[in-house]
Amino acid sequence: MDEEFRSLTDRLGDEAGGSEDFRRLLATEDAEELALVLVEPERPLWAREVAAFQLGCRGDRRAFETLVLLLNHRDPERCVSAAHALRLLGDPRTPRAAAALATNSLRTGYALHPVRLLTALRAPESVPALVSTLHRLLTPGEPHWRVALACVEGLGSLEDGRARPVLEAALPHPRLGAAAEEALRRMPEG
Repeated sequence: MDEEFRSLTDRLGDEAGGSEDFRRLLATEDAEELALVLVEPERPLWAREVAAFQLGCRGDRRAFETLVLLLNHRDPERCVSAAHALRLLGDPRTPRAAAALATNSLRTGYALHPVRLLTALRAPESVPALVSTLHRLLTPGEPHWRVALACVEGLGSLEDGRARPVLEAALPHPRLGAAAEEALRRMPEG
């Protein structure tokens, strides 16, 4: 059992109330049973999360939509699990979905994990989405500095020169300046 699966199991055990259904879903190797959980009406969120996580980690694309919904959830731990499964899923739609979540100005408070996922994916959508999101978050009084910091760190990790202007604009921000300076050091010349 890997660390992410153990974390999911520990977190959802209380939510599921130690039910037999929970234990069965954790133990099953039957992809069809797990996929059915995603579409059956009146299934609790914990059951859908267990099923989507397991299917996603196995590369079963039927988990994609549920994992994207969980990536945009208000519970950060659900977002972490969804991002992990989405990375393993390898669905070509993932970068576009993560970029849409990261750049949605109405959901900025939930964009931290989509931003981190975009960095990990290193997809063509990653740099433009992180630049766009960071640019929007540099406005005075913007409360989502953790998302902005994740953008700065992600852009530094991606080492793409297109990020230079927005990283330079982040330098004067007290919570972002040191990370922006480090990210700029990593940028290629020219």
